[in-house]
Amino acid sequence: MDLSIIVPLYNEVDSLPELASWITRVMEAHRYSHEIILVDDGSNDGSWETIEALAAGNPCIRGIKFRRNYGKSAALHRGFEVAAGSVVITMDADLQDSPDEIPALYRMITDEQYDLVSGWKKKRHDPLSKTLPTKLFNATARCFSGLKLHDFNCGLKAYKSTVVKNIEVYGEMHRYIPILAKQAGFTRIGEREVMHQARKFGSSKFGLNRFINGFLDLLTVTFITRFSKKPMHLFGALGTLLFIAGFCAATWIGIEKWIAVSRDIKAPLVANNPYFYIALACMILGTQLFLAGFLAELISRNAHDRNSYHVEKTT
Repeated sequence: MDLSIIVPLYNEVDSLPELASWITRVMEAHRYSHEIILVDDGSNDGSWETIEALAAGNPCIRGIKFRRNYGKSAALHRGFEVAAGSVVITMDADLQDSPDEIPALYRMITDEQYDLVSGWKKKRHDPLSKTLPTKLFNATARCFSGLKLHDFNCGLKAYKSTVVKNIEVYGEMHRYIPILAKQAGFTRIGEREVMHQARKFGSSKFGLNRFINGFLDLLTVTFITRFSKKPMHLFGALGTLLFIAGFCAATWIGIEKWIAVSRDIKAPLVANNPYFYIALACMILGTQLFLAGFLAELISRNAHDRNSYHVEKTT
């Protein structure tokens, strides 16, 4: 099968018939063998009944319904599990992603041998209150990850099948799929400028809190991708630096006191010196961080996947 098109959705009953018709029209025009996987993330507006009707009239449409709303990451993860196409396309159900972009994304995977291609909505039909935080979020993600993508959170993406079968998307990590793919060893990651259409039906399901959650998730995914197998490298290094800084400061305070006493110079008590408590706090925090790294290392070494890795080819 050429293509699996995964569409996670939540309360998008009005847009589904047009979206399914549009995707089918593009697939037939290019003669792609395909499947359309509509993942209903606990909708309560009749979306599932619409999916059932669409699937009854089109054998290429498959529906998956969650019992409740689990989030976009869970919907994508389930879609990735059942996808059978050699190339996987993800897109949103609100008609802001154009199915006309699919052939170009497909060719970048099959002809140019990219592992993952992310859409870039350079010209957006969103208010400034949404576009400005998005730009800040993407700039931060580029800085942390080293990936030079303009739009990490664009729903329109294309993947080799091997990519989606070797990454795990959970929580709200769908924003960072390119980072997860890079960590799994897929380095051929590119982007393509795509159209962004104004929302035709309903309203956005995401509020401003997604930017706060997005930053926290970025810290999480950065830690996981860099230090999940070697937590001592982070906590141990920070703890050692803090302890050394505190120990050196405390030693200097002690030397100053000893010099003053040896010269019969009246000096304040060490306990009255505020820098003594700063030094003591640094030593205590350093010790705690070091112990945290040591305990995390013990947990990591006893994890069932401590030696997990991805094999690409064998002979």
